[in-house]
Amino acid sequence: MRRLRRPRIDTGEVSDRWQPRLYLRLIVLGLLVAWVIAFVLENRTQVSVHFVLGTARVSLVWVILLAQLERRRRRRSHQASEH
Repeated sequence: MRRLRRPRIDTGEVSDRWQPRLYLRLIVLGLLVAWVIAFVLENRTQVSVHFVLGTARVSLVWVILLAQLERRRRRRSHQASEH
């Protein structure tokens, strides 16, 4: 009984194709992580958020993120009501 062999893959050709793409993804991921860290560090100051019955002190980064989430939620509910 004769065994069938798998065809050999030219590893030089494969590595030439995926290595630059891998390095590009790693660079983009590193830049994204650096941006997130810089964003948090620049917006970590405490701010007062005034409510009707009280005041809370939170980091500015949380105010920004929660405002963006609320904005996205309102936009989605508005688009759903139009359809």
